[in-house]
Order: sequence, then C-alpha cells, then structure tokens
Amino acid sequence: MRLAGKKAFVTGGRQGIGRGIVDAFLNEGATVTTCGRGARPKGLPTEVTWLALDVSDPSAVNAVATPTDILVNNAGVQVEKTVADSTDADWDQVMGTNARGVFNCCRAFIPVMPKGGSIINIGSISGNVADPSMALYNASKAFVHGLTRSIAVDHGPDIRCNAICPGWIETGMLDAGFELAKDPKKAKQDALVRHPVRRFGKPADIAAMAVWLASEEAGFATGQLFTVDGGMTAASPLNPGLF
Repeated sequence: MRLAGKKAFVTGGRQGIGRGIVDAFLNEGATVTTCGRGARPKGLPTEVTWLALDVSDPSAVNAVATPTDILVNNAGVQVEKTVADSTDADWDQVMGTNARGVFNCCRAFIPVMPKGGSIINIGSISGNVADPSMALYNASKAFVHGLTRSIAVDHGPDIRCNAICPGWIETGMLDAGFELAKDPKKAKQDALVRHPVRRFGKPADIAAMAVWLASEEAGFATGQLFTVDGGMTAASPLNPGLF
C-alpha cells in the first residue's frame, strides 16, 4: 500500500494507460479521482470519483482543482497527419488536449498541492524521436517533456515532476498508428521484432512506473523522462529479425 492516505487526480482515466493507472493507484491505497469527456464509463470501480472534464478548458480545470498529492496528466489524443496535411482544427484538437491540457492542470493544481506532491506527465518516445505522419502528436509530447523539466526546476523541493515516455502500448492509438502503413500486418510484425522483450507494452507496465514515481521510493527523482518501451529505442535501426 505505497500510496495509502494519498489523493490522486488522473486525467483521461476512461481507458488505456489512464485506466491502468487508476486501477494501480487504487490497489496501492490511494483515493482516486479521474476525468474525461462524457459520461462515467461502465466498469469504473465505484470508489473512483468521475468528473466530466475537458482539460483544454482552463476555467473548467480551475473549478475542479483541490488539494491533491498526486497529479497524473494522461489525457491525450492523436491525429495521423503530416504538417502539410494538418488543419487548424487538428492543431486545436491535439495541442489543446496534449499540450494546453497538461499546462492547464499543472497551473491549476500546483498552487494547492501539499508539500511533497508528485506530478507525473505522460509523455512519449514520440517526443524524442518522430513517428511518421504524426507531426502534431510528436510536437505536443516534446512540449510535455520540456514543461516537465521546468516544473521540476521551478517548484522543487516542494513538488516533484517527472514524465513517463511510453513506447508502443496496446491501446487504440497503437492500432491507429499501424493502419498508416501500406501493409499493417507486416508493419506490426516488424515492430514487434524490434522490441528486445518481444512484446508490446500494456497499460499495467506504465502504471507500475507511475506508482513508483508517486511513492516515497522516488523521493530523489525529479525533472526526468523515464522511457518504458521494451528496449525498442535502445536498438539500432537494423532489424534484429534479419540477423
């Protein structure tokens, strides 16, 4: 029960990584509030508080900001387009949620977080290396990484702030990415062999890192980007399956 007595606020907890973090925090004893657009999702544990919230709306975020020990900025969207193909609406959608949403939550919650609070931003390996045809998503995650470092520097020692950079995790976003390929099945097989662990990640893999970063065990960790990608970005561009 590493998070017993802690209050946590997790954005985007409807499904995927966010839901995995919500479940893991509950199991470690935290009191959890999560949010997303629309009605409460089916199957969400009854002890979890659900808020219908658009994180890109600063007024709405300010209205729900209360003293919280752990803030996880997970809410995110993805548009599969190049810069030339992206529209103003695409910019508003992706940057509004992935960049401004993280900024809004940090700005609202930091002033009311107790000393020793922990902010965990969900970045991406796409913020360090560019996935093809995902220009706005890549840029939004690079923003999250930079904001993470700034918060750690400006608000330490009272608040720690770190980012988790997931690799390819088994969510709807992963499937959408493979659909961009000329041969999605072959692309998926090629991607799998590039992972030394020979599997894609699961939401629980990211949730385990989030639990550690939220706990006292990570008391000396701040301003860091923790890559959790099954070793994919550690490998050279050569396909190991060909050797």
